[in-house]
Amino acid sequence: MHIDCERIMLTEEQIKERVVEVAKQVDKDFHGKEPLVVGILKGSIIFYGDFIRCLHIPITLDFMVVSSYGAGTVSSGNLKIKKDVESDVKGKDVIIIEDIIDSGFTLANLKQLFVERGAKTVTIITLLDKYERRTADVKPDYNCFKIEDEFVIGYGLDYNERYRMLPYIGILKRSVYE
Repeated sequence: MHIDCERIMLTEEQIKERVVEVAKQVDKDFHGKEPLVVGILKGSIIFYGDFIRCLHIPITLDFMVVSSYGAGTVSSGNLKIKKDVESDVKGKDVIIIEDIIDSGFTLANLKQLFVERGAKTVTIITLLDKYERRTADVKPDYNCFKIEDEFVIGYGLDYNERYRMLPYIGILKRSVYE
């Protein structure tokens, strides 16, 4: 365990097992379709890569870079699109892959954006659902884990661009960010 972790919340094995389970359900639910799978960078990159490798349906890949956090630990409430999708979403089934839903602000706004752009459907898949902090009216269509209100790192999640490489989800020690 990394020295800045208070404890491990989800092990590498737990994550792998659940990612496979959710991908199997998505394969079943999207049978006969070819969705556009949009990864929200940077946090979702590891989850996104593992998840799409478990799918058997045909997919198209794209990415966005959005931010509502900056260097803080709480959402600022201001969504900034730093890199938009390159694909035309009109008439497509869009699957958004996100690392964590906290306030829900980012995902609520992204879902609305894709609807406004003419997406046929917009589905949200998240690795972590921090449901206690939800302030926006959005919920994931698929989530791997519901978690308590802790600042988590690892498996793509960061604090100030650090800790993404950890193979597990850990709780960051308060002394690191307070």
